[in-house]
Amino acid sequence: MITIDQLKQLREETDVSVTECKKALEESKGDIKLAKEILRKWGKDLAGKKSEREVKQGIIESYIHPNKKVGAMLKILCETDFVAKSEQFQQLAHEICLQIAASKPLFLKEEDIPEDFLDGEKKIYQEQFKDSGKPQKIVDGIIEGKLKKYKKEVSLLSQDWIKDETKTIKDLIDEYIAKIGENIVVEQFGRYEI
Repeated sequence: MITIDQLKQLREETDVSVTECKKALEESKGDIKLAKEILRKWGKDLAGKKSEREVKQGIIESYIHPNKKVGAMLKILCETDFVAKSEQFQQLAHEICLQIAASKPLFLKEEDIPEDFLDGEKKIYQEQFKDSGKPQKIVDGIIEGKLKKYKKEVSLLSQDWIKDETKTIKDLIDEYIAKIGENIVVEQFGRYEI
């Protein structure tokens, strides 16, 4: 039996609708941790369904670090002006700006990284292992692993969220898509530093 306190706690911790929280608690048999995972999974499923919907509204968010030496700017889109003006959407935009300022992404998605950019990085790694004496097959595996890690580090959507490393920025956006009920797309970003 699901209690009101469990429902209230899950709702407060996730900001998901009461109906969805109740379904998740029923499916998890009252286990709040498992219910959160269920909601997260549903959020990803929902995000996949909504990703085809057109985004015409949004906001430009900015962040300037207190030392006035680092700044970030973000263009983030949603489906309606109502959502664009909502506190939750603006909170998401702010969180992503903080991520940009702190983690220095160079590209939005891993697919956006040009091949010649990756080739330059690959040459650096090959040079590091040139005289290692390791078999080429092992060196190639190490280089492939380093490239995979590098792509994740320089792509905003693939980066681990600075406030919860169990989530990527893509996961964070998917959670907000589930909460808000609209497609959300990061269109552009910029980072400035002195």
